[in-house]
Amino acid sequence: MSANWPERISAFLRSPSQFLCSTTSDIFLAEVLHELRDDRASDHIKVLLLSPLLEHPTLLCPSVFVGEETALELMSVFAQCSPKSLPLRCHLLLALTSVLLCSCCVSSHTSASQDFLDLLLQMAQDTNDAQAGAALHPLRTTACDCLRELEACLPGLLSQRLELLSSLRQQENSRLHQAYTGLHALALRNAVYLLTQQKEAGAGDLKAALGSNEGFVWGEGADSAHPNSESHSDLALFSPLTLGTMGKVPSLQTGLDCKELRSLLSSLLEESYLLTSLSQAALLRQLVEVLAMVPAVSPTILRAQLLRLLGTCKVCLLHTTLLMKAAFTDSLFNAEDEAFLLKRLVGLSQHPLLSTPEKLFYIDCILHFPENRPISSGDESLPVLLTPRLAAALVPTVFNDSVSMLARLNLLSLVYLEEGEEDREGQGGRGLAYLYDHLTSLLRIVENQASREMVVTFFRASFLFLLHFCHVERYSEDLSQRLCDLYLRRTRLAPHLINLADRTQDRLEESGWAVALLRALQRTITEAPLSQLTLQDLRWHLRILARVAEEGEVLQRATLNFLLCVITSSSSALCVSGDWRLGNSVLGVCRRLLLHPSLDSLLTPLADLLQHLTCHYGETDIQDHARLYYTLLTTLSQEKLAGVLAQRGTERGRQAKVRSLSAIMGENEELTSGLTVHQTERPLLRLTESSPGQVHDPHFDKLFSIRLHFDLTDGHYEEVSDISVPCLFRTRKPPTVRLRLKPKQPYHTTLRASAIFTTEDGLSWHSPLADLHVAFPEQRVFEGIWGEICSGQSEGDLTNTATSLFCDQLEDSAVGELVEKYFQRYLVSDLDKGRCNVLFFLPPQSHVLLKVITEEDAVQVHIATDNWKLLPYINSYLEDITKEIHSTQQVNGDV
Repeated sequence: MSANWPERISAFLRSPSQFLCSTTSDIFLAEVLHELRDDRASDHIKVLLLSPLLEHPTLLCPSVFVGEETALELMSVFAQCSPKSLPLRCHLLLALTSVLLCSCCVSSHTSASQDFLDLLLQMAQDTNDAQAGAALHPLRTTACDCLRELEACLPGLLSQRLELLSSLRQQENSRLHQAYTGLHALALRNAVYLLTQQKEAGAGDLKAALGSNEGFVWGEGADSAHPNSESHSDLALFSPLTLGTMGKVPSLQTGLDCKELRSLLSSLLEESYLLTSLSQAALLRQLVEVLAMVPAVSPTILRAQLLRLLGTCKVCLLHTTLLMKAAFTDSLFNAEDEAFLLKRLVGLSQHPLLSTPEKLFYIDCILHFPENRPISSGDESLPVLLTPRLAAALVPTVFNDSVSMLARLNLLSLVYLEEGEEDREGQGGRGLAYLYDHLTSLLRIVENQASREMVVTFFRASFLFLLHFCHVERYSEDLSQRLCDLYLRRTRLAPHLINLADRTQDRLEESGWAVALLRALQRTITEAPLSQLTLQDLRWHLRILARVAEEGEVLQRATLNFLLCVITSSSSALCVSGDWRLGNSVLGVCRRLLLHPSLDSLLTPLADLLQHLTCHYGETDIQDHARLYYTLLTTLSQEKLAGVLAQRGTERGRQAKVRSLSAIMGENEELTSGLTVHQTERPLLRLTESSPGQVHDPHFDKLFSIRLHFDLTDGHYEEVSDISVPCLFRTRKPPTVRLRLKPKQPYHTTLRASAIFTTEDGLSWHSPLADLHVAFPEQRVFEGIWGEICSGQSEGDLTNTATSLFCDQLEDSAVGELVEKYFQRYLVSDLDKGRCNVLFFLPPQSHVLLKVITEEDAVQVHIATDNWKLLPYINSYLEDITKEIHSTQQVNGDV
């Protein structure tokens, strides 16, 4: 079997769901554990066998019971491993940690998790490899990593072991000292946090926690300390500093008596020099959180660390420094420190030896600089100390890469916006002029056939400039004119110009710059000489004009005159060519003109244009659409016309689109949105026997054409057909659906369900549903097997089936103890009215069925099995367990 294990493990890791279609997770897990116990398998194969438990522990160990059984098997393998098999033993520790955590064994306080924690602490207590020797150094490293993972996932687990962890940290002299320090700091932080969640906790509780060495704090213990607090898993996701602003950080009121904590923090800070940069950053972050939660300890204890932190070149340490500043402001950083740190960030933001991501990080730190006395609390607010003179080192140039250039432009725009542009001779005016000169330099590069990246960079830079300085008319108007000139030279930039107008209009609702740009583009297109017009340019002109036609404020007479000249000109080959794309683009402009507020003044020329297309265009589809639009124009009122063309009113001056299944949809208009199946953010439907709760979303109050789809997770069932539901309304009783399953083998399974449906606006949506767990009714299975065995016996069938009877004298209480102690895991029905059913499955395919019946002072165990060879062993087993119950009853009676 071991010969093909690499292929099987590779197949499982590549696609677990596909792999488990040919088997079950229970069978695969049993095979893996059996191979791990095989002494003939090499350590390399065993390490490979552990990878499924490391990568997909929840798939193989879905319950606490399976997780504990698997952990016991792995601990047995660990105990039998040779001391020289270090890689295997280390991987076993990691696998045990993953299994116990992901199957909730640790939070459930199982005996396996208790034994595993004791084992880890036992290995961690061998400081400096005094007992096992230096050869087992990697094993101790792994043990510390496992303890830190357990503490991180279940905060407070080691909060009663702080004295032991402190002692181990102080005793360790090898490079493993870093692991002990990280573990101790994490446990300290979590212990203090748990104390803040307890009512009336004070200095005495903190002192007791720092000197405790009693055991482990399991999930229920920590949760009971504060009934309304989050669970352990929730606490692991949030640090105290991210639970809110500094005023909302949980605090522990201890008075002035915190000598033990202050001494411990000083010791940890003194040893921080010995750690790597990443470990130092993690340690300092945890200590900052401890200081934030214990106001009695002054943050000036960190003052000695500032000298090296302010001059560090490590990103992680500088980020920790900013965290310290955000937490303690002027309690730790004076004005000189703040000014120096800001200058340091500015210098690092343009340092030539740093990579682009690092420079962008430092620019972002400037935009979110934690000031001692902040004036504003916006998402991006510049510090007061960042003057134009200081920020001059960050002016963008055309030699910067695109992302750095845009980041610098955004930063400098904020700087000069603060200075104001009214004083044109001042720093703000000169700086703004420089930024506009930089923008025009980019424009000249784009004019000279620049790369796509440079084109995108220019339009993004234009958007940023307009976002800050759209109110400066001399620059915004000049930019509009330059963009129009650019468009005439490079008409392929039409999509970029349309996108710039859309985004500017969305962000600057009160500004009319986008409408002014579109009006200028219309004028540029319609006034250009037709003799120089090419078909390729006309395609882009039509896209611009279609966008202009959406603006109710822009007069469209010039657009119609331009189209009439292009279509009806004797020199024009447009109608003769019969180009469908061009014809469809012309119809797109006409369609928008049909919805323009000034349609009454455009009626005659628009009708002439549509009639000419109907009679002379050389493409049948375009003729038909033009004829339809002409009919609608001449027969319907403007209100009905808007309804038929699926439009309703205006939004920010533009025609607002409304989807309707009964409306006429133009070519290429909302086609992608209408045909796309959209993904919902959360499951909206639920298949259930009852309705315990509802999720309310008004957008999905009425659903139509619901299609339920089911995917198998294994190969034990036939494919399940889709189910259709006509409609589902929130105000009506939900419909009942019947799902028919055809099992190939009698195994439990899980169906992954999803639904595709349509909403009132005509959009199609896809939503996942909760998994459906399918199980056979155990009582019916038991009765069916029992009846099959008994029928075979009565008919004299010479098979392996057999029945028997075992009797013993036991009282009712003793029978209950017997069932609870030996049969609890295999019960099919509980002990009720003196009866219960027990089912054993013995691999590979044997079944043992027991019917336990109490009669006065005796118990009858009716036995049925499909393997008669098992009867002697079953009888012997029943004798042994009843003798054990008798001896227990006798001892209790003597007492």
